[in-house]
Amino acid sequence: MQRLKWEEYALELAKTASLRSEDPFRKVGACALSYDNRVLGVAYNGLKSGKIVEESFWGDRDARRPFMIHAETNLLSLFPRNEASLIAVTLLPCSSCAKMICSWNINTVVYLEEYENVDALHSKEIFDFYNIRLKKIAYSNK
Repeated sequence: MQRLKWEEYALELAKTASLRSEDPFRKVGACALSYDNRVLGVAYNGLKSGKIVEESFWGDRDARRPFMIHAETNLLSLFPRNEASLIAVTLLPCSSCAKMICSWNINTVVYLEEYENVDALHSKEIFDFYNIRLKKIAYSNK
């Protein structure tokens, strides 16, 4: 059996974190590694901790979207700037999250999937502008 690379390991942790998301449409997870590959945190998209909503809230994706806190935002709240070298996300960060990641001085972002929309293009441009290494990873751990 071949050992997982650090990027793959972080993505596996992000995938597991995504299972905690309450969002029925898109479950997103994220994981941050330090410069010596310690796990700094894992997070997922969802509502503020402890927020209780009616079940009907989850039925209208467009209505709930403004209230959802992205996995990357939750993740970055767990550690100070300049501590993480890499973050792994199950979905390419949106442009807003991309700017936050850049402000945390993170060198590398790896991800599994992306939306096919204009915002994905902006995210890639933002990472490129700030010289952040962006890598889409497709692999199987089986």
